Amino acid sequence: MKFQDPHRTAKGERRAAVPLFGLRTLWANTGTLCNITCAHCYIESSPRNDRLAYLTLDDLRAALDAAKGEPLEEVGFTGGEPFLNRELVPMLRLVLGRGLRAIVLTNAMKPMRNHAEALLSLRGEAGLTMRVSLDHPDPDLHDAERGAGSFAATLEGLRWLAVHGFRLHVAGRAGFTAEPEAALRQRFAALFEANGIPVDAADPVSLMLFPEMDETAEVPEITEACWGILGKSPESVMCASSRMLVRRRGAKAASWVACTLLPYDERFDLGADFRTASRAVALNHPHCAKFCVLGGAACSR
Repeated sequence: MKFQDPHRTAKGERRAAVPLFGLRTLWANTGTLCNITCAHCYIESSPRNDRLAYLTLDDLRAALDAAKGEPLEEVGFTGGEPFLNRELVPMLRLVLGRGLRAIVLTNAMKPMRNHAEALLSLRGEAGLTMRVSLDHPDPDLHDAERGAGSFAATLEGLRWLAVHGFRLHVAGRAGFTAEPEAALRQRFAALFEANGIPVDAADPVSLMLFPEMDETAEVPEITEACWGILGKSPESVMCASSRMLVRRRGAKAASWVACTLLPYDERFDLGADFRTASRAVALNHPHCAKFCVLGGAACSR
């Protein structure tokens, strides 16, 4: 069977592994609780899923201290919905106070607006970016994934962020329809222009369109030979420069994991010690192939 042995593929070829060339992006999973339940959430976030507990300010501070000496540039906050974590704003202040960039992945709905006053105190920070999840410019397609009324609520949140001068990115999904990417970006551009949202839909960082993730999809395993065949370098893969910090429910300490997409797979849990978490990561999951190597996607810039 494929994706079983960390060292060899099902055909017996040497599996590709990616060393940590230097920690440039630290992802902080603030917890899996979310105000909505999406149909295809890769992390199964919902109002009831607290499998990953709230990360704490002390957890993050300890991780940043442990990573001193690394070429760290940014900290990304993901969830769940990060604004459900009451320590999010203090964590943002900690990160920005250390001269690092901070990016918050949010649905821009009520939990974010509940922090409006505190959030407004950070809007002048050059290093802060709000990345809002808007799956598709068609409200019906978005709502089919995230629930009735979610498109309107997120768009309202985007407008609020725009009016108050926050730096904005948007995260969409490319797999909802068969339309070409260029056409999808044009539709997003029209939506942004009509609503005064300062996001360049032609820029792949400002508007990130993520491929769909399906663990059951038939994808090839990535061997050491693939780098040359595909003309890619291990340094281009997300786990070459990033790790994610999580706090598992009931755990005594936060853990480092290899990838934002694989928070529950024990094979990608690298322990509580950053030195251990710095080891090479075997590309032993369908997401490694479809999303990262072949899809060319990354959660960061």
